[in-house]
Amino acid sequence: MLQTAFIRENREKVIQALGKRNFDATPLVDEVIALDEKRRATQVELDTVLSESNKLSRDIGELMKAGEKAKAAIIKEKTVQFKDKSKALGETLDEVTEALTQALYKLPNTPADIVPEGKTPEENVEVHLEGDIPVLHEGAMPHWDLAKKYDIIDFELGNKITGAGFPVYKGKGARLQRALISYFLDKNTDAGYKEYQVPHLVNEASGYGTGQLPDKEGQMYHAGLDDLYLIPTAEVPVTNMFRDVILQENELPVLCTGYTPCFRREAGSYGAHVRGLNRLHQFDKVEIVRIEHPDKSYEALDGMVEHVKTLLQELKLPYRILRLCGGDMGFASALTYDFEVFSTAQDRWLEISSVSNFETFQSNRLKLRFRDKDGKNHLAHTLNGSSLALPRVLAGILENYQTPEGIVIPEVLRPYTGFDIIN
Repeated sequence: MLQTAFIRENREKVIQALGKRNFDATPLVDEVIALDEKRRATQVELDTVLSESNKLSRDIGELMKAGEKAKAAIIKEKTVQFKDKSKALGETLDEVTEALTQALYKLPNTPADIVPEGKTPEENVEVHLEGDIPVLHEGAMPHWDLAKKYDIIDFELGNKITGAGFPVYKGKGARLQRALISYFLDKNTDAGYKEYQVPHLVNEASGYGTGQLPDKEGQMYHAGLDDLYLIPTAEVPVTNMFRDVILQENELPVLCTGYTPCFRREAGSYGAHVRGLNRLHQFDKVEIVRIEHPDKSYEALDGMVEHVKTLLQELKLPYRILRLCGGDMGFASALTYDFEVFSTAQDRWLEISSVSNFETFQSNRLKLRFRDKDGKNHLAHTLNGSSLALPRVLAGILENYQTPEGIVIPEVLRPYTGFDIIN
C-alpha cells in the first residue's frame, strides 16, 4: 500500500497519479489524511497522559519513602483517572489505526511516469514485436480441436471431474506440459534465480501482503473452514516468504523462482475468447520474483523482460510486448509489461506473461525492509513476472507448430519431452 507520510505530503501528486488509472482518489486520499491527523493527535494525547501517569507513579514512590502516606493516597486516586483515560485513548487509537489501514488498502499503487494514459487494453503501447507468424496449411485447427484430434487434452473429462476450466492433460500432452515446466525452471535457475517449492494455499495475511486482498477477493478460491486461499499465482507465497524480514543491503538482490498450479475463479468469464486453454480456473505457471534495492529495481525490471524474451526466442514463437496503460494495470503495479504470443489458428494475440515492478507498494504491506551500511532501514522494491504461464504457451505451440503430419515439438523442448512430434 502507499505510505501514509507520502500521501500526506504529496496529496495533489497522488490524486493526479491515480487519475492515470481513471481512479478518483480524492475522497479516499482526504479520508486517509483526516484519519492520519486523528491518529497522530490521539497518539500525542496518549503519550502525554502516559507521561503524566508515570510522573505521578514516581511521585507516589517518593512520598511513600518519605512516610507521607496520606499525600500518596491522594495522588494515587489521580493515577486511576489517568489509567482510565489512557485506556480509552488506546482503544480510540486502535480504532483509528485500523480505519486508516482499511482506507489505505483501497488505494491502488501510483503508476510510474512512463505508464501511458488510457482506459482499455486497446490503449496499451506496443514496445516490441518479434518472430514470423507462420502460414498454416489448409485445414489447420485451433488448439482445442488439435487437443481432441491427438487425444492430448480432455476438456470434457475435466468438466466431468470438476467443472469447466479444469482440463485433463493426457499422454504426450501431459509430457509436453511437464517439459515446459522443467525447461522454464532450468532457464530461470541458470539465470541466477533460486528455486523454491511453496504451499499452494496461503493465509489471509499473505493475501494482504502482496495485494490480492482485499482487491481480488472475489477471484480467489477460499477454503472457509480453515480460512485459507488457493493461490492465484506463485508470487503470493514466494514474496510472502520475506514478510516481516529485514535484509542486509549486501543480500540484495534476492532472486526466486517457483512452479505452482494457479487457481482463479475468473468470475464473469464466458464466450469464445475463453475457449480451450485461453482461460482456465486451474493452470500451471512458473514465476520469477525479485527483491531489489530501490535504486536498481527498474534496471532489474528491464533484465526480467529480456529474460522472458529469451524463452520465447528459443521456443520460436511470434510475440509482442506491451507497456500497459494506466487503466489496464494491476492494482499493485507501478509499471507492467505484458507479453503476448500470436495464436495463428485463432488469429489473435494471447497474453502469456506480465512482468511488473511494484516499487514499495507490496513491501510496505509486508514490512519487507533492508538495512543499509549506516544501519538505517528502508523499504525494498518487489518485482515479479510469469516465466511463463503454460496454457497459452501450449496453445501457441500446438497451433503454430501444427503440420499435416502432426504437431512438431520446438527443438529446445525435445530433450525434455523425449519425442519430436505429436501425431
